[in-house]
Amino acid sequence: MNLSLFAVESWFHARGWRPFAFQHEVWSALQAGRSGMLHATTGAGKTYAVWMGALLRAAGSPQPARGAPPLQVLWITPMRALAADTVRALQQPLEALAPTWTVGLRTGDTPGAERARQDRRWPTALVTTPESLSLMLTREQGREELAGVHTVVVDEWHELIGNKRGVQVQLALARMRRWNPGLATWGLSATLGNLQGAMQVLHGAQDGLLVQGRIDKSLQIDTLIPADPGRFSWAGHLGAQMQQPVIEEIERSSTSLVFTNTRSQAEIWYQLLLEARPDWAGLVALHHGSLDKDVREWVELGLKEGRLKAVIATSSLDLGVDFAPVERVLQIGSPKGVARLLQRAGRSGHSPGRPSRVTLVPTHTLELVEAAAARRAAQAGRIEKRQSPDKPLDVLVQHLVTVALGGGFRSEELYDEVRSTYAYATLTPEEWQWALNFVERGGDSLQAYPEYHRVAQVDGVYRVPDRGIGRRHKLQIGTIVADATMQVKYLSGGRIGAIEEGFIARLKKGDCFLFGGRLLEFVRVQDLVAYVKRAERKSGAVPRWNGSKMPLSTEMGDMVLELLQAADEGRYDEPELQAAEPMLQTQRQLSRLPTPSTMLVERYRSREGHHLYLYPFAGRHVHIGLASLLAWRLARDRPNTFSLSVNDYGLELLSALPIDHTPVLDQSVFSAERLFEDVLDSLNSSELAQRRFREIARVAGLVFTGYPGAPKSMKQLQASSSLFFEVFRKYDAANLLLTQADKEVLSQELDIGRLRATMAGLAAKRVVDVELQHPSPLSLPLMVERFREQLSTEKLADRLDRILKDAQKAADRADPADRQPPARATTTRRRA
Repeated sequence: MNLSLFAVESWFHARGWRPFAFQHEVWSALQAGRSGMLHATTGAGKTYAVWMGALLRAAGSPQPARGAPPLQVLWITPMRALAADTVRALQQPLEALAPTWTVGLRTGDTPGAERARQDRRWPTALVTTPESLSLMLTREQGREELAGVHTVVVDEWHELIGNKRGVQVQLALARMRRWNPGLATWGLSATLGNLQGAMQVLHGAQDGLLVQGRIDKSLQIDTLIPADPGRFSWAGHLGAQMQQPVIEEIERSSTSLVFTNTRSQAEIWYQLLLEARPDWAGLVALHHGSLDKDVREWVELGLKEGRLKAVIATSSLDLGVDFAPVERVLQIGSPKGVARLLQRAGRSGHSPGRPSRVTLVPTHTLELVEAAAARRAAQAGRIEKRQSPDKPLDVLVQHLVTVALGGGFRSEELYDEVRSTYAYATLTPEEWQWALNFVERGGDSLQAYPEYHRVAQVDGVYRVPDRGIGRRHKLQIGTIVADATMQVKYLSGGRIGAIEEGFIARLKKGDCFLFGGRLLEFVRVQDLVAYVKRAERKSGAVPRWNGSKMPLSTEMGDMVLELLQAADEGRYDEPELQAAEPMLQTQRQLSRLPTPSTMLVERYRSREGHHLYLYPFAGRHVHIGLASLLAWRLARDRPNTFSLSVNDYGLELLSALPIDHTPVLDQSVFSAERLFEDVLDSLNSSELAQRRFREIARVAGLVFTGYPGAPKSMKQLQASSSLFFEVFRKYDAANLLLTQADKEVLSQELDIGRLRATMAGLAAKRVVDVELQHPSPLSLPLMVERFREQLSTEKLADRLDRILKDAQKAADRADPADRQPPARATTTRRRA
């Protein structure tokens, strides 16, 4: 291939572009065979920085005189929608710069005919996902096919680094580096807080070059201020009030993306927009991961072509798909994290030089403070750090079978290869031998069952001896473990998407629900398909997807507390703080405002019992563990029964008996001594570990999810994994998958590291103890969280109406100029 730097620059100039310095730096590095990571703003030109570098590198090596060159570049992407968009971007310069090159796509959506063509001859560059790359490693001829790959690009590395899919990539890259020691690997990202650490995770024992794009891209972050934020607010309180302002913002722009944090919220807002503007039918669309693939692709194409006025979406459109017509981005509710905000903001103005704008739409009053905090944190560059999981053995077990299928392995060689990755750098010989024994004979408890003898050693090489085992393994390669879903179809034909099996199981014939922007009536379940028809009623339930609530990040929580301190000192410098001032002043009048140096403790007596409130601002995951731990420790010496409620800002402990809060005031309850043991004792840790083990069992290949067209139900999978859990507990207590389940409960479900840091921070703060006469603006949302689990919508409205009337009267009686609240407040300093 006769390609020069001059030709690349000429291609840029022909389009009115001028290569940036960081692009030249990447081109030079790749020509020299160096690996690295490129960090630059969204839409700055990262794709062509590494793609042109890969083409230039190939130009320096022999190429076939005729026909398409063999596979040389792998482009790994975390999302299928992003994969298709990447293929189009990579193909664009080939006619002018590398006419013999071909670009292909290999994901779970690739049609069978295209797969067959690729099996005969791979394209020169292949865009694929971590799962499909692992499947390539299972091919007997995989080494020959992949040995010629000289460049691997891992796009949106920030989306992979912190989960098991990223570990899967680390292991695949280690395998490819063994086959080709000169392999160059590059990670791309726009939103990483720990750049050196992220690069180290990607490259393992390899050295890498960090390239940072210096693009002065204009980013505007503003907030849609509600007309009446109110003095009391709770989750969703302002939702309907923001309907018309959002519509007006959409009207002012050609094309808008409206992001929500959950699929349920996306469904609701789609209906809100069309209720107010029925003339927008066909111009407003819905996009989330549960909708049918054809629907999602139609929406994506409509965005690209500028045919849609607005799309309401979840994280399914977060990543770097290029929707050039998008002029505005609106975020419903708090983004909860700085990285997520920047990622979503970058969907507008997605090209060099064009400004990006994101408008935050609060759904309750405290989200006004979060909006100001998000903007300040983004301007200060406080982006969340991401860490790699620490040697997950379920992923390792899966990888062992994968490599055994793909030509086999020798134990010592593969052990060294695995340890070259960041995730398994501390893997001990004992842990390695356990994993090897587990795939060879099922460990100590499954030796009698041949289906768990997945690999066998012949002449020192481990291979998969049974074709049936190999086929089942290939069918469920990957680490994405979602709850079982059920296809939703019309009685008359036509797919709509997939909903979690648990939601469908709660429906009776005739029940109505919102899905895919339509009100549907449930008819029946047949052959694992939920059949529906258009509903004639006007309202219905909204599906609730598990695990959809995102916790407030540490960076966001810290910045919110800093802004609350400014408000406590009378400084309302941001427009959002000015709008939230009535609520913040009411909080000061009825209680106090929490600050970075104080721990606010509120106590309240109601007809329900005795309430204790704390506000660490550490996110709901940490607060779940902290609330359970505090309840357990407070009841250890004085028996009591607690009801718990948490949100991103704080937690509530409610009991019928008085609470001895002395350990809170003297801060002894925040001791780190026996933290792990007490956390596990305070929760139903066995049930939590069993739930985590279900996912681990599926990744490790203990549980088979079924063949295409005949999937096993969630009930069957739960029963199978529960049986393994009990067998291992009784007969194989040293099984390391059980240990992993306990570790993942602590690290992922409870965020034990952040919990420990939060407790240390609380123990070091000055305690402000307030006895409330009426619920405060901060405590009321925690009450509402608990009420929602107990009361119908109508009864909840009645209860809130009574509470609000009393609280409003108390706020009216307080003197706004009085800095001391009428509640009884005491201040204590932390214990020595």
